[in-house]
Amino acid sequence: MEVQLLAALLLGVAVVVAVILWTRLDAFVGLLAGALVTGSVAGVAPADLIEHITTGFGGTLAGIGIVIALGVMIGTVLERSGGADALAKAFVRMAGKGREDVAMTATGAVVSVPVFCDSGFVILHPLARSLARRYGRPLVTMSLALAGGLAVTHHLVPPTPGPLAAVGLLGADLGTTVLVGGVMAVVLIPVVVAYARYMGPRLEAEVEHELVPEAVSAGHTAGAATGTDGTDGDADSAPAPARRIDQEPADPGVSALAAALPLVLPLLLIVGNTVTAAVAEGTVLADVFGFVGTPAIALLIGLVIAVYALPRRGTGRREVVGWLTAAAASAGMIVFITGAGGAFGEVLRQSGVGDALADAVSGWPVPMFVLPFAIATFVRLAQGSGTVAIITAATLSAPIVHSAGVDPALAVASACAGSFVFSYVSDSYFWVVTRFTGLSGAAAMKMWSGMTTLLWVASLPLLGVAALVLG
Repeated sequence: MEVQLLAALLLGVAVVVAVILWTRLDAFVGLLAGALVTGSVAGVAPADLIEHITTGFGGTLAGIGIVIALGVMIGTVLERSGGADALAKAFVRMAGKGREDVAMTATGAVVSVPVFCDSGFVILHPLARSLARRYGRPLVTMSLALAGGLAVTHHLVPPTPGPLAAVGLLGADLGTTVLVGGVMAVVLIPVVVAYARYMGPRLEAEVEHELVPEAVSAGHTAGAATGTDGTDGDADSAPAPARRIDQEPADPGVSALAAALPLVLPLLLIVGNTVTAAVAEGTVLADVFGFVGTPAIALLIGLVIAVYALPRRGTGRREVVGWLTAAAASAGMIVFITGAGGAFGEVLRQSGVGDALADAVSGWPVPMFVLPFAIATFVRLAQGSGTVAIITAATLSAPIVHSAGVDPALAVASACAGSFVFSYVSDSYFWVVTRFTGLSGAAAMKMWSGMTTLLWVASLPLLGVAALVLG
């Protein structure tokens, strides 16, 4: 690989990591700065460099920005309306006595498709505590089961922001990615349950109950999801009463079927589009699914259903609009980071760095589908955020996996799986899980860092199987 191009890549990546770790700026600015440094060192003319950045930013968001915003809006409505609680109670009833940990894992896996991990855990942890107390199960077991279920789909299944951004950056088919990520998530759920059952009883004696917050209000819960101050934008709506951490959620007033519909229907439409395009191309059925199964249309349908089916009777229009406004604010930074990743990727392609790197690594004695996994692993360990790790891995590996002929959906799954590794103190979710459970120090690391690392290890052979299936 030419020395100048290698230097451009290394300096660009170093700038991204340095900005994220050691400045007051975030990944959005870091990726843009990395693109500028890479292009400048590679010898791209300033005017061309700016054009590459704007083209990459706009092109990426043209395909994925609307979808990210709609997915976050569905999750916010599900959260604020009580739909997440309804799903949790339904899964507990279906699982039966003695399998409450399985119910919590399944609940987390479903809820986390549109809802951020932190928020989902805050919403559902009171139910986990109630079940632990009622059935004599270790609290750590129930907390681990819930947290692990939330993490599995958060890392693997669109329309969760990280995987969804990787779909746009790598040009993958969304329906195929949902299938691959969904199958991997289903296989990893028993891993979550097994680790929770093994580690939970061993750590239960180390729970420090004074670490657990006394109460959580609905406003705080919303803030965890949206990144705002917890307000919904409706000055006329009174704040919801505080809810004790150990108090089981009240009846949410919405059925589990209604709560599931805005999640399941869009995914079915998207997958249906993929399937009919493959087996019924040119038919009326394929044309219909080609429209309603387009990700933006499918999620728009899901959002309409969520807005009209989930809020309690009497919920005012201004309140619901406030929820959506808060969701848009939450989605904004994710959209910006995704666009910045697209800008960096465009600079890598247009400057020749991507092609040169692809040529250099094509002779390495490792499968190319492992490359996004390795990059995501490094970035996750360096700065803590799984979403940033996925986006960075997809950005840097795109030219290489395309040149190597790796299926884009497989590359997405690889980047997502690598982002599992060793969640620790730089990851906000680490603190949510361990402090709500009441663990600190080595016990906290054993609880959550151990869980995420086990998922990271378990996902690697699944990628190998996916590589054989997808070719």
